[in-house]
Amino acid sequence: MSETLIISDGTKEDKYLALLPQIQSLVEGEQDMIANMANVAAAIFETFRHLWVGFYIVREVQKSAGGHAEELVLGPFQGPLACTRIRFGRGVCGAAWAEGKTLVVPDVEQFPGHIACSSRSRSEIVVPLKGKDDGRVFAVLDIDSEELSTFDDVDARYLERVCREIRN
Repeated sequence: MSETLIISDGTKEDKYLALLPQIQSLVEGEQDMIANMANVAAAIFETFRHLWVGFYIVREVQKSAGGHAEELVLGPFQGPLACTRIRFGRGVCGAAWAEGKTLVVPDVEQFPGHIACSSRSRSEIVVPLKGKDDGRVFAVLDIDSEELSTFDDVDARYLERVCREIRN
């Protein structure tokens, strides 16, 4: 396996175009989702040097009053310490899970109910990973930046492709 190629110059799209074949190579033939998430988080982190890159995985949890519910539980990531659990519909990650779509947040302070896992986070993108067969969200890719308005449609488009690679 080769090291991740880090492109320090060029456009954001150039970086994604260089990163995609590497991610495809990393996940090809590997069936373990956690291993794939770990390598993908590292590859994105090394390429873009965002504050935080990682995954939250939908897990069934037992409620204290009995019964079961689902919540997002911290998965593989790169960056500072993170929130461990996020409820459905809560914060940017929970909202992306509930809505089943990518959310680009230029200023996290303006997002109602934002969960501040790090006070250094200023903008965020969250991309849901959906099952091939049932289309249900089984995880989300969460990326935080220390700069405002870091993420845009280019990020959304390429990160959605990355998430499809993981799913495949």
